[in-house]
Amino acid sequence: MDSLLYTVAILACPVGMGAMMWMMMRGQGKSSSSGQSEQVQQLRSEIDELKAERESRRAEGSR
Repeated sequence: MDSLLYTVAILACPVGMGAMMWMMMRGQGKSSSSGQSEQVQQLRSEIDELKAERESRRAEGSR
């Protein structure tokens, strides 16, 4: 029983490290697309603001 406990304890570190590396590599691909979607959303909101500003200038010019 003690040898089983030691074996599990010795294997826990490399197995845990491998799992963490796998999760980090897997998360890298998602974070880049997530960053791009945030940037796209920011650009869309900026475009909407510019369109609203242009419409308000048009309305002032037609008065």
